[in-house]
Amino acid sequence: MSGFFALILLLAAGGQQSQDATDATGVQNDAADKVAEAPAEDAAHPEAFPYDEDADADALVDAALARAAAANKRVILVLGANWCHDSRILAGWFETERFAEMLEPLYEVVYIDVGVPQRKGKGRNQHLIKRFKGKKQKNTPYVMVLSPAGKLLNRKDARSWRNAASRSEDEIFGYFADFGEFRRDDSFAKGSKRLLMRHQPTPPPEPPMTLY
Repeated sequence: MSGFFALILLLAAGGQQSQDATDATGVQNDAADKVAEAPAEDAAHPEAFPYDEDADADALVDAALARAAAANKRVILVLGANWCHDSRILAGWFETERFAEMLEPLYEVVYIDVGVPQRKGKGRNQHLIKRFKGKKQKNTPYVMVLSPAGKLLNRKDARSWRNAASRSEDEIFGYFADFGEFRRDDSFAKGSKRLLMRHQPTPPPEPPMTLY
């Protein structure tokens, strides 16, 4: 009789283990379904690596200003580095289709490698900030918006882009879209005209009037 009861207890225990396993599998499957349904993390920003430490920074900037003057655009000068997460994120957004369509008619974009300006003696191309009368660079990236005449238009917040990776796509887009709009009160048009007039041929004199 004792053997019979032992057999029943053994079968009951096996059934309970099978049920527990089924419940556990069900919970795991539910969790997997929730993970699959969850949206992608917002941290998956696009990245790009356009900062060339061997490039001639002055030549790149001068060429961009000349193109901007000819096309009535502004210049975005991004002083960053490929090692910097925020520098890569900002460049990555600029290379997306949405940003490219907005930037192309409004700006010439230039990427300048600045090394590690946070460390004494490790920065590069810092003379560009002095050239355009910006504040000292303490972080990367440092983003200057310039008129074709070389006037710094966003001196107050050029250093604020050190947190580019933390900003939303729409916030970044809106900032540069608004700055790209033509404004008559910031010497944008005047600077462009002065630069373009240097290359314009002198018009021929008008013929003298004939009196009858």
